[in-house]
Amino acid sequence: MDDALGHEITQLLQAWSRGDEGALDKLTPQVYRELHRVARRCMGRERDGHTLQTTELINELYLRLSGLKLIDWQNRAHFFALCARQMRRILTDQARARRSHKRGDGAKAISLDDALTISPEPSADLVAVDDALNQLAKEDERKSQVVVLRFFGGLNVEETAEVLKVSPETVARDWRLAKAWLLRALSENKSDET
Repeated sequence: MDDALGHEITQLLQAWSRGDEGALDKLTPQVYRELHRVARRCMGRERDGHTLQTTELINELYLRLSGLKLIDWQNRAHFFALCARQMRRILTDQARARRSHKRGDGAKAISLDDALTISPEPSADLVAVDDALNQLAKEDERKSQVVVLRFFGGLNVEETAEVLKVSPETVARDWRLAKAWLLRALSENKSDET
């Protein structure tokens, strides 16, 4: 995304946070394509037969965003970071609801490394990933945030660094360490279940 468009999005976000509903009308088409790309990637990690579609995920995201008031949007990366967190919550809530109905019936486990790559492959159990991320957040909040922003939000290293106000090198290091930590945690969880 070019700097001029990023700056325009930032200005629209800030106007929206001041209560300008017209800014939201102008903002929506500018961020929709990026949100759709992120949502499609998130949905691509879901199991076949998932009941939530990409457009429904975005609609649910918009509903949740419209309920948020008085957010002091800093920039476009801040907006997409919040969207990433909301998408994670939506998908995790849906997975927990599905799990409570099925109790793991026919669940297929795959490694986190597979789940962390951008591919149309089914994801690792999202509930297990969410639980592991919550545990990681207790030990190292920033590493957990890096995973959420990169994995769920689709932010690149530089955008993640901007949101977290750290260097890109710190983000890259946190990303590597967080993936290793999560792989270990998920492996331990998997061996505890067998």
